[in-house]
Amino acid sequence: MTEATHVVVGFGNLAAELDRHLTDARLLVLEEPEIIDARGVGARVTALPSAVGLLPAPTQSEDDADLTALIGQVPRPDGVQAVIPVNEYAVVAAAALAEAWGLPGAGVRAARAFRDKARLRTAVADTGIRQPDWRLVDGPAEVEDFRSRHGGACVLKPANRQASLGVSLLDAGDPVEAAWRSTVDVDETLTRTGRVPAARYLAEQRLYGPEVSVEALVQDGGIVFENVTAKTVQAGAKPVELGQGVPAVLPAPVTAALAAGVRDLVRGTGFRSGVLHAEWILVDGTDPHLVECAARLPGDNIPHLIGLAYDTSLFRAYAAVLEGRVPKLPDRPARGAAIRFLTAPPGIVQAVTGREETALLPGVHEVEIDVAPGDRIDPVTSSWQRSGHVTATAEDGPAAVARAEHLAARIQISTERPPSP
Repeated sequence: MTEATHVVVGFGNLAAELDRHLTDARLLVLEEPEIIDARGVGARVTALPSAVGLLPAPTQSEDDADLTALIGQVPRPDGVQAVIPVNEYAVVAAAALAEAWGLPGAGVRAARAFRDKARLRTAVADTGIRQPDWRLVDGPAEVEDFRSRHGGACVLKPANRQASLGVSLLDAGDPVEAAWRSTVDVDETLTRTGRVPAARYLAEQRLYGPEVSVEALVQDGGIVFENVTAKTVQAGAKPVELGQGVPAVLPAPVTAALAAGVRDLVRGTGFRSGVLHAEWILVDGTDPHLVECAARLPGDNIPHLIGLAYDTSLFRAYAAVLEGRVPKLPDRPARGAAIRFLTAPPGIVQAVTGREETALLPGVHEVEIDVAPGDRIDPVTSSWQRSGHVTATAEDGPAAVARAEHLAARIQISTERPPSP
């Protein structure tokens, strides 16, 4: 393990992407022992050509005592160049290791802010960033009291979870008890351990407008790359993202307001080096309000879309920042790229058609189907429950979104509800 050049904190799909993009790297993966067992991480790390080891470690710890124990437990590899968090629950541990080893990183204080939505809202309250009204809530009565001051509508969400888990949108008249149970009963047994701080819950003012995200590479507190992604979100009470388009095409004042907002995020939290994935709602289509922000690479294949659109590798650029090097990145995109996720009516999958024909069409980069006949499809309440995706490119972001939506519509996943018991 002493020959490792990059320490990857946590395990997930992004670890495999780092393996593909950092061709000269030697990766040491750190992960929680129970996650290693539950997800078969040992075999999956062994399959990565660049991996030089897997070390059980308390990667999901966030309090000072546990972080001190982590630093004492993980020996600093002699040739280590960077510490890279690859999932939400490893952000604070990665920042602590980088800080202890004298390497670039988010900084522990900033990492903690980005790991908790309530803490983040407090950290940036005086920066000028526009945010919805919000409060921490302990039960349905407090949710009811909060939403009564906002016309009966609100958002209910966990403060420190991931992948839209537990997020509910309430309209006037919607039952609060059911939404509360939906939020507090989320299950992540394969990705989260008891080391993650106990969940806290937020009620937020419901905002309306298009949703976008900003992906920013930050080096020593300065922005070195910025992209805006347009989002398509599932209608209804569970706002799971169903599509991403790179780059979003927005009026210049809106783009400038988003850029200013990201700089305020960096300033308000003291974020040092790494990547930020900030999500915003454009109220009335023009006024950015902060939804939340993660201090890690985004999911939903957004780094892949950025690579296709800008003819670059966000993974290599991110690693360069965490190594202390200035990445070389283009000033503007060469084309648009988009992903559309597949969904299907709940039930038992009977057939999947259209994949082979769709994969041969112009502009298609990937068609992935994650279900097969006999599988059970449940209602989509989180990102984990989508059924696959189509990735495409076109001359610009909106054209790529339209192409991806057209291609996704060609793939049919037919289901049948099982008979009632």
